[in-house]
Amino acid sequence: MMNKKDSRRDFLQAAGAVVLDVAARGKLSAAALKVAKQSGAGANFNVRDFGAKGDGHQVDTVAINQAIAAAAAAGGGTVLLPAGTYLSYSIRLMSHVRLQLTSGTVLLAADPPAAGEQQGYDLAEDNKPWEEYQDFGHSHWHNSLIWGEGLENVSICGPGLIWGKGISRGEFQGPITTLPGVANKAIAFKNCHDVILRDFSILHGGHLGILTTGVDNLTIDNVKIDTNRAGIDMDCCRNVRVSNCSINAPWDDAICLKSSFALGHPRAAEMITISDCMVSGNFEEGTLLDGTFKRFAVDADIDRNGRIKFGTESNGGFKNITITNCIFDGCFGLAILSVDGAVIEDVTVSNITMRDTVASPIFIRLGSRMRGPAGTPVGAIRRINISNIVSSSPWSLICSIIAGVPGHRVEDIKISNVLIRHSGGGTRIDAARHLEEKETEYPEPNMFGNTPAHGLLIRHAAGIEISDYKVMAAVNDARPCFLLDDVERVDFSNVKTDTVPGTPAFVLKDVQDFSVTRCRAVPDTRIAVAKHTEL
Repeated sequence: MMNKKDSRRDFLQAAGAVVLDVAARGKLSAAALKVAKQSGAGANFNVRDFGAKGDGHQVDTVAINQAIAAAAAAGGGTVLLPAGTYLSYSIRLMSHVRLQLTSGTVLLAADPPAAGEQQGYDLAEDNKPWEEYQDFGHSHWHNSLIWGEGLENVSICGPGLIWGKGISRGEFQGPITTLPGVANKAIAFKNCHDVILRDFSILHGGHLGILTTGVDNLTIDNVKIDTNRAGIDMDCCRNVRVSNCSINAPWDDAICLKSSFALGHPRAAEMITISDCMVSGNFEEGTLLDGTFKRFAVDADIDRNGRIKFGTESNGGFKNITITNCIFDGCFGLAILSVDGAVIEDVTVSNITMRDTVASPIFIRLGSRMRGPAGTPVGAIRRINISNIVSSSPWSLICSIIAGVPGHRVEDIKISNVLIRHSGGGTRIDAARHLEEKETEYPEPNMFGNTPAHGLLIRHAAGIEISDYKVMAAVNDARPCFLLDDVERVDFSNVKTDTVPGTPAFVLKDVQDFSVTRCRAVPDTRIAVAKHTEL
């Protein structure tokens, strides 16, 4: 039997081999090599011991990366950034390393280098031919302030701040994004497992505050993001827990699940829980973090995005997902989108409150944009359960939407315990509108314009159950509350809506097997086939 002395000797020999291997690859200076040899696994590695100044003027990239390499070489440990402002370019994480941003710590993304300067962010790695199927920002990871690839057991912990001052917003994949030495993400991980991101804040995170692609066993907890584009994008990830996060993202999605072709093959996003989060598109950047919560003017030219969304990149599928106990403030509502061949199934959404909702509170869209390899079939959306939703909007004339495309129906959707209040004021002209299919277009709830219903529009769907659904309009609305077009097997129970003289509550077009019970606006009704019926 091996005794404790032999065990310790073997561990030290193994650790020493790791140190020499890392040093041989040129990742450790002589001073860092000495620190790594003297430290055991689990030790703290203070970046100031490696030459970091933390004064906001000296670029501390080399010192931070040396500390990370030393911690990895010692078998793992905590890389400590004590209070100060650390100006940096790309930070390369390694396995078994915890990056600790203490109270009073700011990790500041340096401005991109001027022409001819040697320093800068790491170059975007090659990802051809797969990068044509998703935006540039989702196709590369190394061009980030902090990145890691192929890692295990790695974490970034606060309560410090990551300020992406010098990171590109990456709009429209323009030339600024792709220039050498320019970064467009605060944090990016690819093909990693056992990753923890906890208790820190991000200000001005660029195109993506956090991008995780092919990351399994991922925890994101108590992270605050106040940013100029997207908050958290999780692409092709499995076994994920996102909780207690607050994200203000007026110009893009706050929390977004994707299943793109960035890894070179379709991979489902699955076993994911999002809970107890606040998402917003309503606050001026920085005012979430400083606690002033300054709202944009009503007529401000901003997207007011800031929602939780599935898609738009949707190749590999979304399965076994729960979203619960979340707040939407001044942003688009929930979006569940499959437009590139993904199968979305077995999803539960519950206990959501939305205020100042932009467009649809609930938007479920099966489309055929088909941004992926040729021959990919149209996807599917099925077995979705949405319950306990409250939404109020002072301006929207776009109702909740469940929509497939001809020949491809959304299936088996259950929506219950929903309370919606909107501005009202829809006209008979709005009610008479015939919406285009727009099968291949980018999916947004406002893609059809004002909807010809004010409570719920269902098109190209089957197996729909709506219960305990109440819609209130601030002023009279001349549109029907519910419009159904090419729908089979649909049941309404205990629905309530304001009645307007001469305006039906339901309009049915090409509907089969319809029933409504306990609706004050109409008597209990069952219809086998309706070519065009108004109730």
